[in-house]
Amino acid sequence: MEGISVVVPVFNEEGNVKELHREIYEVCTREKYNFEIIFVDDGSKDKTPELCKELHPLKYIRMRKNFGQTAAMDAGIKASKYDYIVTMDGDRQNDPADIPKLVKYLEENDLDIVSGWRKNRKDTVMKKFTSRVANFLRGIIVKDNIHDSGCSLKIYKKECFEHINLYGEMHRFIPALLRIKGFRVGEVVVNHRPRTAGVTKYNWKRTVKGFVDMISLWFWSKYAVRPLHILGAGGMICLFLGGICGVWSVVLFAIGRKMSSNLMPPLLTVFFIITGLLMFVFGLMSDMMSKTYYGSGIDSSYSIKEVIENQEEEA
Repeated sequence: MEGISVVVPVFNEEGNVKELHREIYEVCTREKYNFEIIFVDDGSKDKTPELCKELHPLKYIRMRKNFGQTAAMDAGIKASKYDYIVTMDGDRQNDPADIPKLVKYLEENDLDIVSGWRKNRKDTVMKKFTSRVANFLRGIIVKDNIHDSGCSLKIYKKECFEHINLYGEMHRFIPALLRIKGFRVGEVVVNHRPRTAGVTKYNWKRTVKGFVDMISLWFWSKYAVRPLHILGAGGMICLFLGGICGVWSVVLFAIGRKMSSNLMPPLLTVFFIITGLLMFVFGLMSDMMSKTYYGSGIDSSYSIKEVIENQEEEA
């Protein structure tokens, strides 16, 4: 192991950044790691920027505005330099003391990623309920075999992110995304602490966005390189149904039924045929876009305002 990069997205966490930095520093120093601490400020409006600039050692990345936790995490991961990348929340509910446990489990089991499992969560009843519903749906749709993919405390090998860009609320589904690409994923129980300062940033909007990203990931895992398979199949089914409705219309006309009184069959015929053709065309277009996506670079969805790297102060 060359070293560890600890990546922490922070947003309005003036009451937590100094103590969190101290905890991370003490753990990494005690374990004699080569390490760097990266705080990514996602557009904080409080004193978080000023406090972060006083911390040593720290690589401080400040976003131009609030782009979201996933974008901040992506920026921190791309700025990391060591073989292992540890991610965690900036609210101090994740315990830095668990970092050695993650490292040990990763190495002993020859894994590429280890996700923390907050088995005994210190959250509100509503937050626990929302999380359990999300985990249930994720288990059905994504099937990543992880109990708690929403836990930000994870460790990755740097190679996991060589060709991955995170967006939306995708930080929740990194284990599933990496499993799709063939990386080995494990899970270990970690400590979860109650929030002692600041306010939670989670709300119903993030839950909805997370669900939409879950559907996106399902489609990506199944049909990213072959979108024509689902859209083309749907188009063929519609064309088949249009053909049946067309035969139905011809039979009604042949037996002398008034078409003015039987408009449904011809209307369904036109509807299904047009829908089928459109789905097939969209499938072809998506297939071409997929090939273009894999053959070209991907633009970033965020921009960085400044990067400040504070070296450790001399004694």
